[in-house]
Amino acid sequence: MTNTHCRKAYVSVNLDVDEEGVCHPRFIRWENGLIFQIDQILYKCRAASKKVGGGGIRYTVMIRGRESYLFQEGNKWFVEAKEGAR
Repeated sequence: MTNTHCRKAYVSVNLDVDEEGVCHPRFIRWENGLIFQIDQILYKCRAASKKVGGGGIRYTVMIRGRESYLFQEGNKWFVEAKEGAR
């Protein structure tokens, strides 16, 4: 079930990979070129997006004091964007 107020927005992600091969996302580059720093990774798990469909590895992250989800779907990354946000 998808939410009509959100859409799946694919984004570029800058990340670090540690010696164990674990990804640590650091920055999200939005479609319009805006860059958002990920201040903290709160949680990581396998999950589906209830708002826009799809899924994979879901990172619960803090960006500018707000909790958000960042999904790694195979080799691609997406966020649940509010309609009209670009």
